[in-house]
Amino acid sequence: MKYRNLGPYKASAISYGNMPLSIEGRPDRATAIDVIHAALDAGVTHIDTAWAYYPSGEEPQYGEGLAAEALASWDGDRSEITIATKVGHYRNFTDGEPTWGVDDEPDHLKQNAHESARALGVDTIDLLYSHRPSPDVPYEKVIGALADLLDEGFARVVGISNANEEQIRLAHRILGDRLVAVQNQFSPGFRSSEPEIDVTGELGLAFVAWSPLGGYRKPLDEPKFAPFQQVADARGISRAQVILAWELAKAPHVIPIPGSHRSATILDSLKAADLDLTDEELALLG
Repeated sequence: MKYRNLGPYKASAISYGNMPLSIEGRPDRATAIDVIHAALDAGVTHIDTAWAYYPSGEEPQYGEGLAAEALASWDGDRSEITIATKVGHYRNFTDGEPTWGVDDEPDHLKQNAHESARALGVDTIDLLYSHRPSPDVPYEKVIGALADLLDEGFARVVGISNANEEQIRLAHRILGDRLVAVQNQFSPGFRSSEPEIDVTGELGLAFVAWSPLGGYRKPLDEPKFAPFQQVADARGISRAQVILAWELAKAPHVIPIPGSHRSATILDSLKAADLDLTDEELALLG
């Protein structure tokens, strides 16, 4: 496995997001733990979860508890593994469908962070993100809450998620080198966050790409993914490997965090860390 800088940590170039193991459609808990163990055994050193990774209508923090249980039952070297979690989101129902809500009032962020630390079984969270900005809360107050949590020792370093260029620069001005990462959506079907890749590179931050394969719960925009399938077919490998290798080639600070319901799928995805695409292939992929 190859590694990339994530603040003070060395994260596997392909890290792991455990949302698919935690929300609607999740596998049973034993299977989920096996998937995480398989990823760790294959060299993954960074797991991403969130306070809000739980099925709508159920108790929060399923994903955090799952990550903690998987690490506690793993027989590898725990000292090399880091966990990131995110606060400020919650699950609910809208018209009978599971949805996401935002609550990043500073007091609630702090309360959720304390709950996250307990769920993860740690005194200090490795990397704590604000999950998503609310239009109703001034962003400097959100960042101020993260600064307070750092000062209080509840997080070693922090990040922000689903942030635009202006919000990234604001957070960096307030937090300095204690801000280490921005986690935004990025995939062949969602390229609008490329400006955030540029600004994170400029500021020396990691860009952590969520839903890097396009999102398993949404239909793919097939024309946007067709060139990736073309390269995959020519090489005799999976499209997922090509997509992840393309994202890694975007910049040395990009860290995709694919999820998976099955061990075989994440093990296939991890092969992308050693896949070098040619200049011709990268030109085709755009």
